[in-house]
Amino acid sequence: MKYGFGIAIDELVPGVRKWKFFQKHFPEKRPVYERMRLAIEELGPTFIMFGQIASTRTELLPPELIEELHKLQDRVAPVPFSQVKPIFEEYCGCTEDVFSHIDEEPIGSASIALVYRGELRDGTKVALKVQRPHIAEIIEKDLVILQSLAKRVEAVFPDLRVYNPTGMVQDFASQIRKELDFVRDGKNAERLGHNMRGMPGVRCPKIYWKYSGARLLVMEYVEGVRVDDLEGIRAFGLTPREIGKKGFYAYMKQIFEDGFFHGDPHPGNLIVTRKGDLVFLDFGIMGIIRPEKRHTFINLLLSILENDVDLMIRSLERLGVRVKPDHLDSLRDDLFITLIDYSEFELKDVNFSRVIQELTTVMRRYNMQVPMTLMLMLKVIMMVADIGKSLDPEFSFSSYVSPYVEKLEEKDYAGRELVRRARQSATTALEGMFELPTNLNSILKRFSTGAIKFEVADADLQRLQHIMDRSSDKVLVGLIVAALVVGSSLVIFASRTTITGPLLFLAYLGYAVAVIIGFIALYYSLA
Repeated sequence: MKYGFGIAIDELVPGVRKWKFFQKHFPEKRPVYERMRLAIEELGPTFIMFGQIASTRTELLPPELIEELHKLQDRVAPVPFSQVKPIFEEYCGCTEDVFSHIDEEPIGSASIALVYRGELRDGTKVALKVQRPHIAEIIEKDLVILQSLAKRVEAVFPDLRVYNPTGMVQDFASQIRKELDFVRDGKNAERLGHNMRGMPGVRCPKIYWKYSGARLLVMEYVEGVRVDDLEGIRAFGLTPREIGKKGFYAYMKQIFEDGFFHGDPHPGNLIVTRKGDLVFLDFGIMGIIRPEKRHTFINLLLSILENDVDLMIRSLERLGVRVKPDHLDSLRDDLFITLIDYSEFELKDVNFSRVIQELTTVMRRYNMQVPMTLMLMLKVIMMVADIGKSLDPEFSFSSYVSPYVEKLEEKDYAGRELVRRARQSATTALEGMFELPTNLNSILKRFSTGAIKFEVADADLQRLQHIMDRSSDKVLVGLIVAALVVGSSLVIFASRTTITGPLLFLAYLGYAVAVIIGFIALYYSLA
């Protein structure tokens, strides 16, 4: 109400604008999407995180709203150290026995967690990521509110169903509940670090499981500068361009070879050490791509680089994106126009982030529901391209990714994946052939004992049943009318000798009722 959405609120909760509390507020004279962002910030941590995750859905939401959602920040004040100390003691016992000291002022304060700097008794510097007290209960309450709002929005504003509000809230609820489990966070760090072992100078912090749990994560403290701190990188005697290349190849390996990638590559989560190591931080959001889908993701990337519209549509369909048949031709035209605009540029001059943004605009135009993993991958690629550009003005994502894809083909990565899938299919088919005699024998036994049961559920049969029900109703009405006519006729025929008075009236009334029912039945039959 305060930010000028009173009409929408009144539609969702009729009569609420009459409350005196809301009459005190007046809408601010600012653009609508800016007011949305300000309202989200005031609603608190859960809604801020929802807005941040919604900002990745560039194929659904307008660009102006996406731009505002990108500005959302976790402006959450830290809590007193005395409130989080019991959580340290829950997992570590007496903190004085484990740590030589813990700084009481946090070095990071976000919606879910605070990060403190400390030192173990053996002198090892560590970072302690601790969950805010009672944040899980607060988030669960807010999720109920969000889910209720999403259902009301879909019911009251049918035009907004294309944005799938309930689906977005469900995805968000699943994601934020994962982020509340710091054990998962630590396991993600170890898995990513294991995958990066073959890349010199790329790593993840060590996790100290002896002192960690669901609400506390004790990890190696990484000293360095943010990846976008060009002056700091140069002060270490390092070249920003080389750091950019290192980060690019690390992400390409994560996405297209490992199928397990860091899903939040903003500069604060990428640290450059004095030795030149690139260290990943914050493993709450991770993308996972199944082996059989990686080849499709590679084809999707190739379709953008080679301006191949048909390959792009085939890849999207294999990833579960559905296109209405009557939209297919015009979609091909729009995708072709988007890609051909960049085909005349030199590869090094192509702004890959801009290409992806325009492609997601086309997806939004055709109301295409895109899998969350695909949108996360595209978001990561755009962020990596932007970071690379900030580190090296000459950085060209397209120029780097094209030889990388060729290298994958030289390794026959895609071919090996197809062979693996073919081998699995052949094994499954062979197993089915060996099991066929046993299954057939079982079916024949059930036939012979009369134990076989057929269940038929088909839309055509349901329609047929509906037609038969209506036909039987009409026959019943016809029988009732006939009975009334015959009965009344018999009464009138008998009245010539013995029946007079009220019975004659009932006979003629029977005729009248029969005529009325007949006309009503005839009307509904012709309707």
